[in-house]
Amino acid sequence: MKYNFFVIIFLLPFYVMSQDYNVALIPDSLKEGANVVTRYEERVYEIKSPGKAIEHERHVYTILNESADYLGKYKTYYGDFSKIKYVSGTLYDASGKKIKHFKTSDMSDYSVQSDMNFVSNERFKTYDFYNRVYPYTVDFEEEDEINGILDIDDWTPQGINRAAVQHTKYMIIAPADYVLRYKPINCSLLPVITQEKEKKIYTWELQNLTSKTPEVLAPYPREIIPYVAIAPSQFEAQGYRGDMSTWLDYGKFIYQLVKGRDVLPEETKRKVHELTDNLKDPLQKTKVLYEYLQKNSHYISIQLGIGGWQPFDASYVANKKYGDCKALSNFMIALLKEAGVEAKYVEIYAGEDAPKMIEDFTFSQFNHVTCCVPINKDTIWLECTNQSKAFGYAGSFTGNRKALLIDGNGGHIVQTPTYTFADNMESRKITAELSLEGHLTLTSNTQYRAEKQDLLSMEINSRTNSDMMDRLKSEIDLPTYDVQKFDYREEKSLIPSVYESLTINAPNYAQVTGKRLFVAPNILNRSNERLKPDSNRKYPIDIKESYTEIDSVEIKIPSGFELEAAPQDNKLETQFGKFYSSVKLLSDKLVYYRYRVQYRKRFPATEYEKLANYFEQIYKADHAKLVLVKRE
Repeated sequence: MKYNFFVIIFLLPFYVMSQDYNVALIPDSLKEGANVVTRYEERVYEIKSPGKAIEHERHVYTILNESADYLGKYKTYYGDFSKIKYVSGTLYDASGKKIKHFKTSDMSDYSVQSDMNFVSNERFKTYDFYNRVYPYTVDFEEEDEINGILDIDDWTPQGINRAAVQHTKYMIIAPADYVLRYKPINCSLLPVITQEKEKKIYTWELQNLTSKTPEVLAPYPREIIPYVAIAPSQFEAQGYRGDMSTWLDYGKFIYQLVKGRDVLPEETKRKVHELTDNLKDPLQKTKVLYEYLQKNSHYISIQLGIGGWQPFDASYVANKKYGDCKALSNFMIALLKEAGVEAKYVEIYAGEDAPKMIEDFTFSQFNHVTCCVPINKDTIWLECTNQSKAFGYAGSFTGNRKALLIDGNGGHIVQTPTYTFADNMESRKITAELSLEGHLTLTSNTQYRAEKQDLLSMEINSRTNSDMMDRLKSEIDLPTYDVQKFDYREEKSLIPSVYESLTINAPNYAQVTGKRLFVAPNILNRSNERLKPDSNRKYPIDIKESYTEIDSVEIKIPSGFELEAAPQDNKLETQFGKFYSSVKLLSDKLVYYRYRVQYRKRFPATEYEKLANYFEQIYKADHAKLVLVKRE
């Protein structure tokens, strides 16, 4: 293999240490609490021009147990933007003895495309040693040719849970006049910068990082682990040039990919006018066209070269009746434009696990495209990939986060709708009857609003009645029960609701002991949140959900019974939320009331024990039982 000078000088340490894979040489401090030890890791990324680069990487992992076996399997992707020059891998036993080796031609090669809802010309190669004798070491090396520098991998020295690191290094080699942009996140890791003739070399390097243990309710990893965000300034990909120095510049690049792709076929134009010409209110026009989109298109992920960034044009979607998030959002914008309503193309990080946007450093932080419609002082958000979502509702998929709005002036950071604890409500009314034998029959009517209805709405629109019955039979938290009847009804609005009606038989719900019945008054909404003690908590507490739960329960008891013992009323008002519960016997009915409010908020690690105590009090209150006794 022929290497350039700069790569050679940094690869020398690889071969010096290649015989030192004896696990006994790993310090005990690095093995403690770890599933894997990164013995050596190095990446060299050489920028040849705004559109060309060579990337060389090497990863040496000592796998200590089966939890890290996934790192013993090598997998690498290639496509329009990258070409694999070579891959090699070697397996060593615990003493450092070489067991097996593979090269590029030994690897299996597959298409990324797995079904008809995903279209891609990207492929991947993979190889598995199938070794399960622990500990063992794998040494992987790869070199790729990059064609189109739309992004540059960040440097994350310790991005794996329960992984210790002996030595990690990241180097970027660039022309001396190239502006490389980088920003330390959650740390102060700055590169050592050297210059060799007409090239500038940026080097980040760390050693002996002990294993980190994941913590419950911690912020998303990108918000707490140390890493360096790295991005190009000027770049080029498949004939498109751009600049990523500012959000305005980045937005201008995206705008040139979208511009001119909003031309509709004449037949579609006529349909738009047929639907909207008799409507004067832009909100009504938007709603009608959004419902037209939902009925006449479906989502297919399309990742073909620059198509991973650029939408298919509107006429393609009109004719094919499908598209990815970019294409469907662009089509929606084109429909609205024909109706005289202006809409905007928006890049966003979608999903419930979305980390917070880093606003002061420009790089692609997005995995999805949606669109918004500014109408008067309001903005309507349209999720164009979902055929059943309520008009104007963002929900937990794209709500409560920052996004990047794209127009002819560039990119602009905007805020999507935020759904509060008052919006995200679950309100339940249960009427039940308890028999002498402890059997319970009940009718439950529940309203789920906003984020509380997200998953349920998706399921009732994608599952059969039989599937929904199977779900109910497996997911309700009762020891033994039978769902006799169920029904769902949706109310689609800016704050949508799902109404659920259940009829359930629960044999042996109450424990019968002689003349006493032991009854849990909270039937369907018991919290199981319990936190283990952790006096060494390091990370902040991040409560990501915000909601209100209201439960009202009436249980008719057998005649001749009276209340012998009952849980005390609970009233908790804390910085984390509120919780009230009470139960009393009124005539022949047990009347139970539960009210819980959860705040979406971040708290310092020092508040962990208080939160654990709060959850524990709720757990005990939710699982408390009362005692009914037969009158003499």
